[in-house]
Amino acid sequence: MASCDTPDAFAWLQTLPPLSLWKGNLMSMCICSPNSSHPSLNFTLTRTPQSPNFFTFSIVANFKTPITLFISKTFRTISTNSTTFLNENVISTLLMGFVDVVLNYNVKRTTCSIQLQNLGSTSNLKDVFNLAFFTFVFLICIYEAPTSLRTTCLKTVKDQLVTCRSRQGSKLLMVQLGSNLEEQWMRSLNLAITNWIIEIKAFQHLKSPSPLFSYAFSTQGLWKVHMYCPVVAMEMESVNSSLNDERLFFSLNYHQLEGVIQLNHRIYVREKWFNVAVNIDNVRCDIIRLVNEKLLSERGMGTEEKHFPSRISLQLTPTNQSNILMVSVQKSSENPLTEFEVEKGIEATIDPPNTFFGLKVSANETTTKSMKPWKFEEWVHGYSANLTWFLHDLDDGREVSSSKPSKVSMMNPRAWFKNRYSSAFRPFTKQGGVVFAGDSYGQSVLWKVDKTAIGKVMEFEVKGCVWLTYWPNKHHTFYSDTRKLEFKEMLYLNLP
Repeated sequence: MASCDTPDAFAWLQTLPPLSLWKGNLMSMCICSPNSSHPSLNFTLTRTPQSPNFFTFSIVANFKTPITLFISKTFRTISTNSTTFLNENVISTLLMGFVDVVLNYNVKRTTCSIQLQNLGSTSNLKDVFNLAFFTFVFLICIYEAPTSLRTTCLKTVKDQLVTCRSRQGSKLLMVQLGSNLEEQWMRSLNLAITNWIIEIKAFQHLKSPSPLFSYAFSTQGLWKVHMYCPVVAMEMESVNSSLNDERLFFSLNYHQLEGVIQLNHRIYVREKWFNVAVNIDNVRCDIIRLVNEKLLSERGMGTEEKHFPSRISLQLTPTNQSNILMVSVQKSSENPLTEFEVEKGIEATIDPPNTFFGLKVSANETTTKSMKPWKFEEWVHGYSANLTWFLHDLDDGREVSSSKPSKVSMMNPRAWFKNRYSSAFRPFTKQGGVVFAGDSYGQSVLWKVDKTAIGKVMEFEVKGCVWLTYWPNKHHTFYSDTRKLEFKEMLYLNLP
C-alpha cells in the first residue's frame, strides 16, 4: 500500500514488479485519507487469478467493507523483458483507459489513441499520465464517491490538478487529443465541475472554485490561446433581479465558455533596431451547452436561453522592457457596418377594476438600418497594447455589459437582439458566440526594439477578460445578469 502523503501514480507504478512476480493479486495506492476515523480512497490494480497476464484497475472506498466506485474492463499485458510492471504497453493501456473514462462521461462510445513517442521525455510522459489519472479520479469522486469522502478527496485531487506540472501535462495531452477530442474532454470535465459547484452552492454556501483552464502555443508567426470555463463558475458582476427560477438557471448554468485567440506576429529588421508587429488573426468566443437538448428542454428553458459575449478585452505586454524603445498602434477609426432590423413601438393597456375585461393596444414599426453593433478600441498604456471589443444596444446606444435593460425590452426583445444568431453575418455565430476577424478590426501593434535583443527570446504576457450577459430570449422574465472571466498566459518570440 502506497502512502497518501504525496500521491504520484506514475512513480508508484514504477516501483511495482511485473505481474508474474506479484505475491498476491492486489496492489493499492492511497489517493486520500481524511483522517484515521474515516475510510481512504484507493487506486487498486487487480491481477486475474486464472489469467496472470490480465489485470483491471479500480477506485475503491476503503470502508470496513470496501466499496468499489469504479472498475475497468480487463486488460492484457504483453510479455517483455522489463523488470517492472510499468512498461510501454502498460503505460499506454492505463493512459488511454483513464482518458476514455473521462471522455465517455460526456459522450458515449468514444475512444482515443495517444502516441507515447510524441510526448518526448519521460518527464513529459509522467506529467501527462498523472494529469489523466487525477482527472479520471476527479470525475469518479464527483459522480460516485460517498459524501463522507467526496469533499476531502476532491480538495486533494484538485490541488494536484492545479500544479505547474499538471498544467504542462494538460497542454501536452490536448495536443495529442486533437481539437475535437480536446473540446469533448473539456465539456466532460466542466460538466462535472458544474455539478460540483451547484452542489457546493446549494448545501454548503461556499464560494465556488475557479476552474478556468487555459493554455497558449507560440509557433513561428502565430500565437494561440485557448480557454474553457463553465458559466456557473464565472464571477457574477451584476444581477438585475432576485428571481429564483430553477428552470431558467438550469439552462444558464449548464453551458461553458470556449474561447480562442489567434495573433499573428512578424519581425522587421532595420539598421539600428527591429520592429515586432502583432495583429489579430481572429478572436472567437462561443457558449456551448454541456448537456443534450432534451435535458435542457425538460429541466430548463430550452437551448435558446443562455448568455452571450458582450465585451472582450486583451492586454499584451513585454515582460522585459529594458530593450523596448517605443510601442505604437493605429486606432480603429471605422468599425464594420452591419444591417439590423430596429423596432419602434408604442403600447397601452387598460384594466378597469372589478372586471374581467381589459383592453391592450400596441403599434410597432420595423426599419432596417446600417449600424455598428460592436465597437473596437485599440490604445497604448506604457509598453502595453490594449484591445477591446464591446457590444452596444442598437436602440439606446448603451454598452450592453454595463447597462440594465428595461422591463419592457426584456418582455418584448428588440428585433436585432431576437435575430442576432439567425443572421448569416459576423461577428455573431449561430452557436451563440462571436467571431472577430483581423481584417475587420484594428491594425498592427508595433514594438520598436533595440538591436541588443537579437538572438534572445522575447516574452509577452497576455491578460484578458470576457464578459457574458444574459437577456431573456424567448422566456418572459425580468431576470438579467453579467458574468466576468479573467485569464492570463505567456507567449514567446524567438528573435533572429
